[in-house]
Amino acid sequence: MSAQTALALLKAKLGPLPESEIVALADAPGRILAEALVATRDVPPADNVAVDGYAVRFADLNDSAETVLPIAGRAAAGHPLRDPAPAHSAIRVFTGALLPADTDTVLMQEDCKVANGAVTIPAGIERGANCRDAGEDVKAGTTVLAPGRRLRAQEVGLAASLGLTHIAVYRRLRVALFSTGDELREPGAELPPGAIFDANRYTLQALLQGLGCVVSDLGILPDKADTVRAALTRAAESHELVMTSGGVSAGEEDHVKAAVEAGGKLHFWRLAIKPGRPVAMGQIGRVPFVGLPGNPVAVMVTFMLLARPLLLLLAGAIDSGPRLFRVSAGFDYKKRLNRTEYVRARLVRGADGNWIAEKFARDGAGILTSMVESDGLVEIGETITRLEPGMMVDFLPFSEVLS
Repeated sequence: MSAQTALALLKAKLGPLPESEIVALADAPGRILAEALVATRDVPPADNVAVDGYAVRFADLNDSAETVLPIAGRAAAGHPLRDPAPAHSAIRVFTGALLPADTDTVLMQEDCKVANGAVTIPAGIERGANCRDAGEDVKAGTTVLAPGRRLRAQEVGLAASLGLTHIAVYRRLRVALFSTGDELREPGAELPPGAIFDANRYTLQALLQGLGCVVSDLGILPDKADTVRAALTRAAESHELVMTSGGVSAGEEDHVKAAVEAGGKLHFWRLAIKPGRPVAMGQIGRVPFVGLPGNPVAVMVTFMLLARPLLLLLAGAIDSGPRLFRVSAGFDYKKRLNRTEYVRARLVRGADGNWIAEKFARDGAGILTSMVESDGLVEIGETITRLEPGMMVDFLPFSEVLS
């Protein structure tokens, strides 16, 4: 099964969890909006000044010669001019000040000359220059943010500009996380022959937390069928998703697939991708299950391609998918037909200024340093069997999928 088909299958079977909560605006970054935000006021609330300078009536200016006007007042941000501006005069203004009544144009101070209490204004200014209209950013009554949007700094700032102090967001997903394998040890523990430190669980915990999940780190499961089955069943009772790494291949010591099938069902467990062919997704009872491969690079790739969009769906996010960018391949590559492969690469500027993807030197699915030293993945589609330097390819930057 292709990754695209698998993802469509999951989206057809699963949907967002409905629960929401109210949080303070300061706690909203990274959360997913649960209710539409409708502006109850204009932003900005009144006409105001965009630069430091002088506010005038456009009708008082000469068309083809300098205009000299007496300075009749002063307005600063938070300190508006109380009375309308007198005719045939200029008001000294500062950025953010309310536009004085009866003025409609602002001259930048560096374009003007001041002497003896008057300002000399050059010809050629346009009516309305350097003025910001009420509601220029947001008009009262408009929907400024739709439900399902993941809140970044700019969305939080926009909500604050509307005067909001609290906001409705979807509750964080509770995710149970395991690693599996008798060879795994906790970092810092003794490392006997044949053992390795468990990097996957820490990688996945960071990825899950980056998506706003509440993660229960449930440790390392041994390669024992009964233990794996009981642990997964128990985890599903108090979480909205169960995630494992390792144990989903077809070997005698791979017990996760059988454990999920015993307590629920698998929707798929092999994909036509590299790295990451042994990836399982299904349900334990009604709780979604994601079983990622054991190799660290395959873990990250399958998380980005499959687990991430599934998590965003469950969390209530409107996810249009990551953006891929067309770049030039800087390497030669051969692959099997009917399999999509993801090649780790970094971007360099070519002599013509365009981006070139240079392949990381080593291909192994266990080389975690390749994910540190690369900028993203070159996607080589199912129908391609040979890639040559200069061919255009799709590039998935890590910045699109690692948040």
